[in-house]
Amino acid sequence: MTVPAPASDTREPLRPLLGRIWRDYLSRHKRAFFASMFFAAVSGGLTALLLKFLEPAIDLLFTKHEGPVEVWGLVTIPSDKVLILIPLFIIMVAVIRSLAMAAQSALVNRLGHGIVGDIQRQLFSGMIRADLSRLRGQHSGSFVSSVLFDANLVREAFTSGVVNYTQNALMLLGVIIAMGFIDLPLTLIVLLGVPVVSWIIRRFGQKSRKAARGAMVETEALSSALMENLDGVRVIKIENREAAEEARVGEVIARRQRHIIKGSDSRAFAGPASDIVAYGIVAAVMAYAGWSASQGQMTVGAFASFIGMLLLAGQALRQVTNLTTVLSEGLTAARRLFTALDIEPEIREASNAIELETGPVTVALDHVSFAYQTREDGAAPTLSDVSLHVAPGETIALVGPSGGGKSTILSLLPRFYDVTAGAVTINGRDVRELKLQSLRDHIALVTQEPFLFDDTIAANIAYGRKGATAEQIIEAARSAAAHDFITALPEGYATRVGEAGMRLSGGQRQRVAIARAFLKDAPILLLDEATSALDTESEALVQAALERLMHGRATLMIAHRLSTVQNADRIYVIDAGRVVEQGTHASLVKKGGLYARLARQQSLDGPLPVIASPLPDETGA
Repeated sequence: MTVPAPASDTREPLRPLLGRIWRDYLSRHKRAFFASMFFAAVSGGLTALLLKFLEPAIDLLFTKHEGPVEVWGLVTIPSDKVLILIPLFIIMVAVIRSLAMAAQSALVNRLGHGIVGDIQRQLFSGMIRADLSRLRGQHSGSFVSSVLFDANLVREAFTSGVVNYTQNALMLLGVIIAMGFIDLPLTLIVLLGVPVVSWIIRRFGQKSRKAARGAMVETEALSSALMENLDGVRVIKIENREAAEEARVGEVIARRQRHIIKGSDSRAFAGPASDIVAYGIVAAVMAYAGWSASQGQMTVGAFASFIGMLLLAGQALRQVTNLTTVLSEGLTAARRLFTALDIEPEIREASNAIELETGPVTVALDHVSFAYQTREDGAAPTLSDVSLHVAPGETIALVGPSGGGKSTILSLLPRFYDVTAGAVTINGRDVRELKLQSLRDHIALVTQEPFLFDDTIAANIAYGRKGATAEQIIEAARSAAAHDFITALPEGYATRVGEAGMRLSGGQRQRVAIARAFLKDAPILLLDEATSALDTESEALVQAALERLMHGRATLMIAHRLSTVQNADRIYVIDAGRVVEQGTHASLVKKGGLYARLARQQSLDGPLPVIASPLPDETGA
């Protein structure tokens, strides 16, 4: 008998998809997979054997025999042992069947969770290694949805779904064959229902696939909405928008529930629809069997065995029908997963990429242009023909109106993005010729809102340097004027900073980030508004720590507070993606251009102040 195959999505060939699922996931756990399939076949075969044994068992137990009797022409049983051996045989087969089913379940659990782990690791790897341009354009909720929802659909389909589908399909096939041995014409009557059941499976499989795709989309929307509300909870509260957000998220939940309910209904209705056909066949079988028995062509044992097998076949067919929808959902989820995983990063190493030599470095931008979108999209370039250079030990500052492209320049150095024209060079070598790890090992970054992981202070300081010792961590914290406030905490360096470092003040988080940069000891330092969000006292401490950190390094800094860049070796004024002025603070003020106007707005067009950097031991917390 041909078992109806799972309905597939006709938009893509099924065979390559199944082949990839095997290569990427199932083959990694093939021992558990094949073992579970073996035990599924054993349990299914033994179930069919038990029902087939009903025919001789009933005939032998309820008919008096003189002398030995044969069972299936294979085994001879003494007549006085029939009442003992037949129940013992049934018990033995039932025990073996139960053990096989238990082994199957244990293996399927191991296999399923192993596959979920593989998928989740792949998805996280794809997310963390993706280009920033892709991450900017895709809400993080979609990744959460794939990691939690899609991965489990694939697990369900290709572990318990495949194994149970195989078990019930083999059981169905075995039962049909056994029924054929009992009464072939009667079996042919049963097979007349196969086309009808195949149509039912295909029909409900299509509905289930459609519902699964809708549920995936709405699960992504729900994840995005939840994360967005958690991130913006303070804005929501201050604007009294709780009710509006409840309504918005409630609509997403309702849409998601509708799709999930449709999928559940497809699974729920497929079985009863198949049962209608099955019971119609049972009625036809009973009518035929009654006539056959009246003609003396069928015994009571054969009839009981056939009916038992028929009922088992109906149950197996119902399971196959339900599992077909599960497999369809799994295939839909697998397609979505593979679509996400197959996106290749645009920022890649060249095949002949080299290591960047250690030691002092010179950084330069040579006629660099850059656009976040291509010209075909109609977007104006963010940078146009920008050239600048930084020698070892020099500090240059990037100033100018917001949106001029200053942060973009800093993002080009570690290759968060690649230039669309010109070149970014280090020691005269294009950064695209360097190994990414080597390039980024030579760069330390301190931003306006430093990110700390929900870990200890010590772990956050040591994040950029594997194997850092406690002494090195403490020395870096001293240099960053962070040691005193850290040791004043109840747990000192073992204090957990909370999600995104929220248990620390802004100034404390900034000094921990500076300590991280001290410990990394990279020759290139990027400072992006590192003090603009701090109060006056914290700014003084952080600025003093930054002065020490900048010493001897090639430093590029962005600042809107021009007081922090007056002592820079060179200042580049960036406006609308171009360098419109460059020079020292004094020369630019004297020139009377854009920088001079910005300086007047901040009352900085007078003589330069003298900034003294306190020693680490004099700073306090």
